[in-house]
Amino acid sequence: MNQIRAIRGMNDILPEEVHLWQHLEQTISDVLGGYGYREIRLPIVEQTALFSRAIGEVTDIVEKEMYSFPDRKGQSLALRPEGTAGCVRAVNQHGMAGTQQKLWYAGPMFRYERPQKGRQRQFHQVGVEVFGTATPDVEAELILLSARLWRALGIDSATQLQLNSLGDLPARARYRTALVDYLDSHATQLDEDSLRRLETNPLRILDSKSETTQAMLASAPVLSDYLDDEATEHFARLREILDAAGVSYVINPRLVRGLDYYNRTVFEWVTDALGAQGTICAGGRYDGLVEQLGGKNTPAAGFAMGLERLVLLLQELQQAPPTPEQAQIYLVAVGDATELAGVQLAEALRDQVPGLKLMMHCGGGSFKSQMKKADRSGAIAALILGEQEVADRQVSIKPLRGGGEQYSVPTEQVVTIIRELIEHEEE
Repeated sequence: MNQIRAIRGMNDILPEEVHLWQHLEQTISDVLGGYGYREIRLPIVEQTALFSRAIGEVTDIVEKEMYSFPDRKGQSLALRPEGTAGCVRAVNQHGMAGTQQKLWYAGPMFRYERPQKGRQRQFHQVGVEVFGTATPDVEAELILLSARLWRALGIDSATQLQLNSLGDLPARARYRTALVDYLDSHATQLDEDSLRRLETNPLRILDSKSETTQAMLASAPVLSDYLDDEATEHFARLREILDAAGVSYVINPRLVRGLDYYNRTVFEWVTDALGAQGTICAGGRYDGLVEQLGGKNTPAAGFAMGLERLVLLLQELQQAPPTPEQAQIYLVAVGDATELAGVQLAEALRDQVPGLKLMMHCGGGSFKSQMKKADRSGAIAALILGEQEVADRQVSIKPLRGGGEQYSVPTEQVVTIIRELIEHEEE
């Protein structure tokens, strides 16, 4: 029979890679905890209507990239393509919108698009959301904590912050009209994708990847010219806070983000170390989304970071932590009469040395083959139980790193010996 393989764009994360993911996830959790953010865990499947209402019917995500399907009652469901809409749904459903909420979540997202390096159909994000604060200091905090995260990961030198303001809905409507008029007069210079967006979502043309389109946009109207005084002051205050905190940034007037719910501040952290997939973190303010999804009028802001790209960046910059050892101690039991004694010794050692990584050989085999596996495990020492050791209530210890002769000790001294070996290894 043909071998069943993983679905294209949905990748396994193998044991050799998992430690890097764990390091990244723990660092993120520590930084967010230091700013008072609490974790929320959200379902992977939601009603399709949640995303079409939140993200926008004419966005690429809803039109082309969603994994949606009917359930047994005919209701349309979808694998989540992003996390903000589900987090807003949860805040509304559980009556959390009336007070300030600082939340974060992590997990897989799903989009049907062409897989490539740093872009998969199942990908992983950490999202950070703040509800109930309308002032620019909360956007500054989101940027500051992400900057702190890059420093904690050792990748800050390869990142750049880009900022823009989209203003509020009336300003965007005025700008949209001016932009469409300009684009209509230059339609022959638009790529195919931009021509389609001209009728549905013209602001997205601003981040077109076509060099011809980008050259034409150099003379296009600029969104900042259409902002009202309040939005302009909001953006100026944000920049003032970032300047005072020593965070450098670039104003990118073409930065619009791909989701309809953003207003005022939008930002991206980008890197040139990963080729075309340069955005590692992006977000902004989305004050109308809570009400749009049936809740109270609640200001909100947040961002999401892609874990696959951060893993690639850690590897590219050689900031990946060393691979942890599979075992610190490897227990070899040779002979028919040693199996029960080996299990009892292993469990006793795990009880008395918390956190001990002890691997016990299973499946039998010769002493030579077991010792080869002990050496491949990365353990610092092998504990050897033969029938004679069991009879004499002793354990033989064979150092596996740095040389040393095999020696035997009474069983009751093994705990002390193991602690000394681990302490010496950690020095």
